[in-house]
Amino acid sequence: MYRIPLGQYVSTGVDWLLRRYGHVFDAFSAGINVFIHALKNGLSLLPWWLLILVVVLLAWRVKNWRLALGSGLGLLLIYNLELWPSFIDTLVLVLISALVSMIIGLPIGIAAAGSKRFERLMSPLLDFMQTMPSFVYLIPALMFFGLGTVPAVFATVIFSMPPVIRLTNLGIRQVPVDLVEVGEAFGSTPWQLLWKIQLPLALPTIMAGINQTMMLSLSMVVIAAMIGSGGFGQGVLAGISQMDIGKGFENGLAVVILAMILDRLSQGFIRSPRKINRS
Repeated sequence: MYRIPLGQYVSTGVDWLLRRYGHVFDAFSAGINVFIHALKNGLSLLPWWLLILVVVLLAWRVKNWRLALGSGLGLLLIYNLELWPSFIDTLVLVLISALVSMIIGLPIGIAAAGSKRFERLMSPLLDFMQTMPSFVYLIPALMFFGLGTVPAVFATVIFSMPPVIRLTNLGIRQVPVDLVEVGEAFGSTPWQLLWKIQLPLALPTIMAGINQTMMLSLSMVVIAAMIGSGGFGQGVLAGISQMDIGKGFENGLAVVILAMILDRLSQGFIRSPRKINRS
């Protein structure tokens, strides 16, 4: 049977992109690197205790004192284990990846909610993005952007963006039709319907999508360390390569602590948006 040279077609297409637009990728990578390093340097300049205090106050405000206490103790443990620089690197990677995923994913989810044809077009693409092994994304990321944080952000965004698209689409579609009809009866434009009715009512579902995006970003930490992202993943990989179970456990535990803090904070925003808005 004739074998379709699919892999060869993909390689040829990537080579053509690199020859034709290599300078564009280099310029994009340089610009993103400046932003990433500026954010890292800004967080690194803050005293460690001040950053912990900010997280504790935020946790207390969005949820309760138990989360604030747990967040503070967890971050103190990370600092005590001398993993604070890795914590900053990992936090920056997750925040930037989640932010880029939201900037791209929210408009796509809104567009999918407004057009069934566009939703049908996006559905197989999102299935592809979610089911493709995450290691595969490292190959084009390396070829386009080289080693470092930029390719790690690129691979992480592709892997973690589908939930925010799907749940934005779902949340808007679940808005009661009668409320939309009331808005239309009062002469609201489509833009006003979106901002004043659909998005506020869909906010809990959208926030759940953002929560899942952040968790998937964290799940890429170890994998992204293979292409030079640094952070906790680098410590886990070093523990594997050196057969150092203690080092691997410490960095893995730090990933768990950060994941729990981000998960509980985002759940706090989901469950109490009205309380936060009133205050």
